[in-house]
Amino acid sequence: MVGNTEQKQLIKTARITGAWYLMMAISGILGFMVFHSQIFVSGNPEQTLTNLIELESTVRIRLLLEFAIVISQALTAIWFYKLFKDSYEWEAWTLGIWGMVNALAIMISAISIASALGVANSDIGAMEDKVLLIQGFQNIISNAWGIGGLFFGLWLFPMGCIVIKSKRMPVWLGRIIVLGGIGYLISTLIHYAGIDFSFNNFLTLPATIGEFWMIGYLLIFGIRPMNE
Repeated sequence: MVGNTEQKQLIKTARITGAWYLMMAISGILGFMVFHSQIFVSGNPEQTLTNLIELESTVRIRLLLEFAIVISQALTAIWFYKLFKDSYEWEAWTLGIWGMVNALAIMISAISIASALGVANSDIGAMEDKVLLIQGFQNIISNAWGIGGLFFGLWLFPMGCIVIKSKRMPVWLGRIIVLGGIGYLISTLIHYAGIDFSFNNFLTLPATIGEFWMIGYLLIFGIRPMNE
């Protein structure tokens, strides 16, 4: 009876973890993949400045979505730790800490978006000064996400290892997540090494597959009992 109660509590924890993870995925897709390109134009700070002034409501939605990513990433990390801490404490700590580093990387991006919006609507006289500042903030946003790829990959390692070792979720889910972590690390290193590799974006595809599989499994099944 005690074991049954503990399993029900673990399933509840797993589903809450999945809900936060889903929120992170949705806010990330909307914020970075949908709204971001409407405002921040790569290599064109002048157009970006115009967008920041003329599309202020869109910029604020983009900023709020960045907040949502930071909050949901942090809470996902905390709930993953809670889910796994009793059986795999060291891996759970690593997963939680590296997940928090992800949240900090995106927080740098959020600070830069807010700063860019403030500069665009400030009383700074010379447009040239505004353009230079916007270009700087634009680079910080891009690199917060780009270099953040190191820890976007690293936090997948303990997650995948726990799944493989515990067998309380499909073993292949864990393997794909680990492969996704490797892909993120290699993709980030290739990009910042200045290597022109046309298939670089495909290196993170296993991570996308693994993370959405993980979200679905957490929400639908939760976590298996220890003896399965």
